[in-house]
Amino acid sequence: MARPIQKLHSVYSTVHIIKRIRLGGVYHIQKWLFHLEKRSTSFKAFLTLPITLIPPVMAATALTSTELQKVIDESEALYEKKDFPGCYDLLVAHENSNDANILWRLARAATEKGKMGEGDERKKYIYEAWGYISKALELDNTNFACHKWYGILLDYTAEYEGTKQRISNAFKVKEHFMKAIELNPKDATTLHCLGYWCFLFADMPWYQRKVASVIFASPPTSTYDEALEYFIKAEEAEPDFYNQNKVLLGKTYMRLKDKETAKKYLLKALEHEDKTTDDTKARKEATDLLKELGIKV
Repeated sequence: MARPIQKLHSVYSTVHIIKRIRLGGVYHIQKWLFHLEKRSTSFKAFLTLPITLIPPVMAATALTSTELQKVIDESEALYEKKDFPGCYDLLVAHENSNDANILWRLARAATEKGKMGEGDERKKYIYEAWGYISKALELDNTNFACHKWYGILLDYTAEYEGTKQRISNAFKVKEHFMKAIELNPKDATTLHCLGYWCFLFADMPWYQRKVASVIFASPPTSTYDEALEYFIKAEEAEPDFYNQNKVLLGKTYMRLKDKETAKKYLLKALEHEDKTTDDTKARKEATDLLKELGIKV
């Protein structure tokens, strides 16, 4: 009786595997194959499936427009709650989607999940996100969010490739931010990103300027006033959307020697409730900058 029971278990396990694959796509295939290597009976049963049966099972099932919108709505709700791992887990099941609105959100979720970690863990998710956003932009180059996150991730990936590469990417990064603003002039995050781009080049130390002058005949430049304009517009478009924007407002006013206005924004930043890794970093930077201004907090 042992063999028939074992065979029945193998068939049951194989059916269960197929159901999981249908639900989860490639991400779950990888997890299940790893799991199955430790359960040789089920694994062998799966491998003996007729080749004509496997492709339809493994093919991604296209979502209806209603199902697609449901996934998007659920992901937005999770993102607003700052549940980045939950948002990522929901969307990664649709990583083979050909819908740009799914893919840029998956890129965003992977980025935020990566930022929750450090070192190789962060790097892994940043490059994974880069793959998603590259495909999303290919699918829809009229989508402002695709351009925004392409610019963000082009810069994030360059952080791992050195100062020279980051400077080399600078014009292209700005180009995608400008395109995003053209498509959606009131998006606070893109306005912030442009402000940060301007601040970086206004604040660039002399040795990095030398690198930039080697790469470009006319290297990227900007001013603190230009950065300030974008940070203010971002705050006006969506007040309190991102605490780092307030910190950079304070930091920019410090560079412009307006200490009172700088203090105002930095103290406001400390009133913000920390919910993300970026919030925690913003609080620390605001505290350090206030100390530079001689203010105890």
